[in-house]
Amino acid sequence: MKKRSVDLVVISDVHLGTYGCHAKELLAYLKSIKPKQVVLNGDIIDIWQFSKRYWPKSHMKVVKLIMQWVSNGVKVYYITGNHDEMLRKFVGFSLGSFTISNKVVLSLKGKKAWMFHGDVFDVTMQHSKWIAKLGAIGYDFLILLNRFVNFVSKKMGKGPVSMSKRIKNGVKSAIKFISDFEKTAADIAIEKKFDYVVCGHIHQPEIKRIKTDKGSVVYLNSGDWVENLTSLEYHRGKWKLYSYNEDVSTKASEVDVADPVEVLEKNVLFEHLLQEFKNIEQNSM
Repeated sequence: MKKRSVDLVVISDVHLGTYGCHAKELLAYLKSIKPKQVVLNGDIIDIWQFSKRYWPKSHMKVVKLIMQWVSNGVKVYYITGNHDEMLRKFVGFSLGSFTISNKVVLSLKGKKAWMFHGDVFDVTMQHSKWIAKLGAIGYDFLILLNRFVNFVSKKMGKGPVSMSKRIKNGVKSAIKFISDFEKTAADIAIEKKFDYVVCGHIHQPEIKRIKTDKGSVVYLNSGDWVENLTSLEYHRGKWKLYSYNEDVSTKASEVDVADPVEVLEKNVLFEHLLQEFKNIEQNSM
């Protein structure tokens, strides 16, 4: 399959290491594009929930493909999120074309794009982290339950449903949280005179212009690879919200094969990642 050229791709909330992660679909998408720059906008590896030792082969293949991009000189920015906050200890780390940071500002055709994960706006994250972690476990259970429901639904000849989406779209407090998140990000971006503000965290893909009495900004959210299977693409001066579920050609190329699970402790995972970095370093010498 011919790869699509993309100037910049933004991916967030992949949650590698959890049952809800659609790593095989993400891998099919990543193989279909040829990006010049990549922004991994937080929660790529779910270190919070890694204790259950769930690590399918496809999850490691995603990591290896990204490392292959780095080895080939593709600029990759890893922005830390709340689920991979352990990596905040390594902010400032740089190896070849790979860097770890808390936020990134890019110049795109003379316009400034401010990119960060977005958990800084989450009050629960700031004051009651244990509640947030408990919620993450409950969310993962809901995803598992959703998969069983969709399996039964498919057998009955019906289409898939997203229980988590229905909860989000039906609970007023969830709707308000998303609205407040978007407004807060936009207000700060306008004050700092950015043209674009790019976030993740809330699993709500979006591109829209937000106006206030102080100005306006284009707000973008890359969504996730648990429910929505989306990313942001910037090419030739234009933003696009990519949806895997609407990409007929990439879905057709995906091979549905068995995905064996490796049992990896957290330290073993990091040993694997370290080896990938060593391979990059050797290749760049």
